[in-house]
Amino acid sequence: MPRLSYVRFGERPLLRLAQLFAGLALYGFSLSLMVRASLGLNPWSVLNEGLVHHTSLSFGTITALVGALVLLLWIPLKQRPKFGTFANIVVLGFSSDLGLWLIPEELGLPTRIALLFGGILLNALSIAVYVGARFGPGPRDGLMTGASALTGRSIRFIRTSIEITVLVVGWLLGGTVGAGTVLYALAVGPVTQFFMPRFAYTSPEDHAAASTPSGPPAHTTAN
Repeated sequence: MPRLSYVRFGERPLLRLAQLFAGLALYGFSLSLMVRASLGLNPWSVLNEGLVHHTSLSFGTITALVGALVLLLWIPLKQRPKFGTFANIVVLGFSSDLGLWLIPEELGLPTRIALLFGGILLNALSIAVYVGARFGPGPRDGLMTGASALTGRSIRFIRTSIEITVLVVGWLLGGTVGAGTVLYALAVGPVTQFFMPRFAYTSPEDHAAASTPSGPPAHTTAN
């Protein structure tokens, strides 16, 4: 996997900003595809949809508010938000609401299945695009990395624990859990990993590090 750590804002900003906002817009739109499919959402969308049932706010607004609330949990974890963190909160809410406005609600099962598969594929692609811009993690990703660093537990354990907790709470609030939830959980990681090397920005420092020999060449001694 390529390096995905934060790269300073001033390094090729136009290229990376375009990639960041394109990826975030696609991510928000992919969420709306899975909502309209009504075959099961990813855990955070289950929570967001569940909260929509108990408020008068839109799905996109709830998505943005939950992102902001999660960001508050960064404080005890000693995480520092970057530009990409705040962009994540704003753009996801807008683009997901736009997608829900464009896509009708009453759809046949074949169309809904197509929306589900398309939404998962687009979601994984968009993660690779916006994370690959290297402007900093989104609120949920930062929560994962911060909790892992604080507790010493693996990323896999922390992420799984967070996702299960969020899924259960969302389900109790009335969010849609179904086959799509399981399919998302199984597919999004491998598909994202497939796309990531194709979109991860490589800085001059990365090129320099890659071209630097790992150590002095071994010397052979004639007998």
